[in-house]
Amino acid sequence: MHEENKAAPNGCGKIRGGTQNEAALLALMEKTGYSMVQENGQRKFGGPPPGWEGPPPPRGCEVFVGKIPRDMYEDELVPVFERAGKIYEFRLMMEFSAIKILNNYEIRPGKFIGVCVSLDNCRLFIGAIPKEKKKEEILNEMKKVTEGVVDVIVYPNATDKTKNRGFAFVEYESHRAAAMARRRLIPGTFQLWGHTIQVDWADPEKEVDEETMQRVKVLYVRNLMISTTEDTIKAEFNKFKPGVVERVKKLRDYAFVHFFHRDDAIAAMSAMNGKCIDGASIEVTLAKPVNKEGTWKQHFNGQISPGSENLLGFPNKEDGHQKSLGKPASLPVRLNGQHSPGPPEVERCTYSFFPGMKLTPISMYSLKPSHFSSAAMHLDYFCNKNNWAPPEYYLYSTTSQDGKILLVYKVLIPSIADGSQGYFMPDKLCTTVEGAKELAAQFTLLHL
Repeated sequence: MHEENKAAPNGCGKIRGGTQNEAALLALMEKTGYSMVQENGQRKFGGPPPGWEGPPPPRGCEVFVGKIPRDMYEDELVPVFERAGKIYEFRLMMEFSAIKILNNYEIRPGKFIGVCVSLDNCRLFIGAIPKEKKKEEILNEMKKVTEGVVDVIVYPNATDKTKNRGFAFVEYESHRAAAMARRRLIPGTFQLWGHTIQVDWADPEKEVDEETMQRVKVLYVRNLMISTTEDTIKAEFNKFKPGVVERVKKLRDYAFVHFFHRDDAIAAMSAMNGKCIDGASIEVTLAKPVNKEGTWKQHFNGQISPGSENLLGFPNKEDGHQKSLGKPASLPVRLNGQHSPGPPEVERCTYSFFPGMKLTPISMYSLKPSHFSSAAMHLDYFCNKNNWAPPEYYLYSTTSQDGKILLVYKVLIPSIADGSQGYFMPDKLCTTVEGAKELAAQFTLLHL
């Protein structure tokens, strides 16, 4: 049971202002035997209820309830919903009034503090893993060198399903366990299988409210073969009920399947998850709507955003329940088809060069991604880090109705080229060569 956001009068952490109201909630807990815990912006009642044995209820047993008065709480709501059956868990979303009051508060003249929701992150990104290692091997190794490991999430290589993508997400039983593991692995001298690994916090995906998710009728399909066509995907998803698929958009080894009706999308997700298409076992989840324009402006300092799908799927280890995957915070490019790319904000300053300063020759590939503000440079860096050949740019032009020359680049990534795959071209044209190249690089990064 999930509820619309509520204000939490008298601040976070308190059940509710007023002795009478608190007494009503305490009476409810005493009567039902359910516990009540407030954490991470929500108050949880039950889950599991007293005397519950066995696993939690399966998917499809949860409902979202919106438009609830903001001054109505569990003591009034629980009895209403109990009329439909025994409640396993009841989650009441709370509004963080402290954030509204204190974020950007001028604590000293010219000094503003930032206040946001604290993320209880339990997941680490581990990079530079040998690509031949299987999930079980990585899981066992991480359990040997760190404590509290719950799971390891590994994705197959886009072009060779027998190999991984060179990175994994390791989930720990608590934030503390993840922090201790990161502290042990972070120095850079730690090795797995003779390789120096990269370690960072996995950057959690942005949450989409459940009311929005209740309207989604697009499925995210991952782990496809690069050779699998959109027509094949459409035909496979139409098999369980002909004519339900509106269209399919495939990007490399993942795709978005659009349905005419949400009910058909939900049924197809259940029927198709784990099915084999062209020899690959696919993973199917609901696609999560995102405001891609806002994301691009944040990462690329307001440059034009490429026109493509307005949905990003997040492969959830969600083979039953949702888990955010995230990306390494220091590696902003899209690593597994689930995040918008883009370098973080770069310090744009110049410094005086004084006589006697020592200059050391270096390769640009020895730098960090944060040193690149250009998408074209970032794409070149990304290809090098993946041991791919440099991207190739092919320039095309057309003429607008008012006589302007408009330009667009098609980008070829030779190392992943396979027929029409490996080519990336945005659906927008530019008036300058530099703009066209930058847009093409942005578009390519988005789909890698």
